[in-house]
Amino acid sequence: MTTPAPSRAGWREWLGLAVLVLPLFILAVDMTVLLLAMPSISADLRPGAAEMLWIMHVYGFLIAGFLITMGRLGDRVGRRRLLLVGSAAFAGVSVFAAFSTSAEALIASRALLGVAGASLMPSVYALLRPMFRDRRQFTLAIAILVSTFTVGTALGPLVGGIVLEYFWWGAVFLINVPPVLVLLAVGPFVLPEHRSPGVGPLDLPSVLLSLAGMLGIIYGIQETAEHGFGAVPTAVAALGALAATVFVRRQLRLADPLLDLRLFANRAFSVSLVGVVTVGIGGMGAELFLAQYLQSVLGLRPLEAGLLMVLPAAVGLVGTMSAPALARRMRPAYAMGGGLLLSAAGYLLIGVAGDGLGLAVALSGLLLAMFGQGPTWTLGSDLILATSPPERVGSASAMQEVSGELGGALGMALVGSAGMVVYRSALAGSMPGDVPPEAAAAALDSVGAAGTAAADLPAGTAEGLLAAAHESFTAAAQTGFALAAVLSALGAVMFGVLLRDVRSGAEHVPDTDGTEPAAAAPVPEP
Repeated sequence: MTTPAPSRAGWREWLGLAVLVLPLFILAVDMTVLLLAMPSISADLRPGAAEMLWIMHVYGFLIAGFLITMGRLGDRVGRRRLLLVGSAAFAGVSVFAAFSTSAEALIASRALLGVAGASLMPSVYALLRPMFRDRRQFTLAIAILVSTFTVGTALGPLVGGIVLEYFWWGAVFLINVPPVLVLLAVGPFVLPEHRSPGVGPLDLPSVLLSLAGMLGIIYGIQETAEHGFGAVPTAVAALGALAATVFVRRQLRLADPLLDLRLFANRAFSVSLVGVVTVGIGGMGAELFLAQYLQSVLGLRPLEAGLLMVLPAAVGLVGTMSAPALARRMRPAYAMGGGLLLSAAGYLLIGVAGDGLGLAVALSGLLLAMFGQGPTWTLGSDLILATSPPERVGSASAMQEVSGELGGALGMALVGSAGMVVYRSALAGSMPGDVPPEAAAAALDSVGAAGTAAADLPAGTAEGLLAAAHESFTAAAQTGFALAAVLSALGAVMFGVLLRDVRSGAEHVPDTDGTEPAAAAPVPEP
């Protein structure tokens, strides 16, 4: 017997989607808003090099570390409830972060923001299943949410630039509060409450193991890339890998696991997760370098740099919103793989520019890369959510966000740290001999610190130091973009090989009560 077509979403569901846009937007803004605020924070709080890295990284790391736990918690207590509670906590911690008086306090605030942020993302995507059961509407809703995150990530520097033009750096955190107030006021009336029946209590050892594994591995990678191989980061990375291994083995034994590893048996699900990680690494690493290049090398003011960084967001938005139309005309492998090839070409353009790198080349390459990433974000998220069992939709949406957040964090840790190694090596070899040891040591921390150190030096010495620092950072940025190009090309090959037989899904997705057949999953060509 043919299953009746599901009812299409009405005004209430679309208004609910508008509300769901709010938490994603503030989370995305918080990922990048500090890119332009870091010079002001550095001048005010005087953090060391390691503290600066943790101020930037700990937010994304803890989001990634707690997403699996929060996804399963939403399945148990209700996804709307978790979204509202987490949003209120996010707003409260943002106020605390805004008035931090030390680097340690700001790091702690960013860590708590990461934990609160982890409670928002799985609920946002999981709530789409009961709201949009028509397949095309579901894909369009996914595209809108992905576009929101893309725009928010890129608007972070612009928002930061505007705020820093008129206020102190702490104000970049206060912009989180008004959207949360709207969400708390409207959300209970337009968002459905859904939870999975029969979900047991969270397994605390699994929670601890997942967090230890994520943080241990990323910390080890970051510290090794930053300072070279050492006993402590190597040991921490090894312990993280051990914790991750134990976590996986434990999930296989539990009757009600924190993460159902059977989700990975679906090829479309697992390959899409890897693709989202790949895009995140390249995108975040690219934005990190571009923000510093615009300010510290080209000398643009924060507001000017933020305005220029809106352009890649606008082009990325076009790429993201084109995904639903592409899905109706070609298989996901071709749409996502072709997009990543465009991204690789854009990154490569910057990476091989050499001495010709300038504003025009940097923006052109990034525009091409951001447009190419759009189909992968949208169609990858669509496949991840549409192929998951209804009772595991919270965990599936959590894994989707783990992939994105992990990709962004690794982009800052791997691509950023690899660039830092190149920067320090190049600057150490080209440092003018008349630079005092204290200024030379400061300049090796970052290109921004080089500018600060040069301000206290005689004109001739300062000019030589700045020239060497700018040349070294340009080489570092090009190394990072070349690495992003390689990763994007590998991702395109992966999609073309592993998803070539996967077609788009049926006309509707299964409801969260499990009564609909799982017809939305992509199926192989016979």
